[in-house]
Amino acid sequence: MKVPYTTGQIKLARFAKAMGHPARIKILEILSQQDCCYSGNIADEFPIALSTLSQHLKELKASGLIQGEINPPRIKYCINQENWKTAKQLLTSFLSDKQVKSSGCND
Repeated sequence: MKVPYTTGQIKLARFAKAMGHPARIKILEILSQQDCCYSGNIADEFPIALSTLSQHLKELKASGLIQGEINPPRIKYCINQENWKTAKQLLTSFLSDKQVKSSGCND
């Protein structure tokens, strides 16, 4: 019988996918250093089109790692503290609980 994915595996995969691009890592670094930040201020830190930045912000928001508050005409973003804590716990557990075997692939 095949075992379905656990809730933790699904959440970790969602967070990992969202962090799977260097621009998104940079966005998370910027937001982690302050309470909140407007998208225009984040754009000042990137050599990419605003539309591309918006797509990265959308992916991070969809994963739950960040949250946005619309204050027309601007959007204020910040780290979603609860999901950030969950992501940290899941990733730490995943990386520390596994015994990695050192045979087979290096041959």
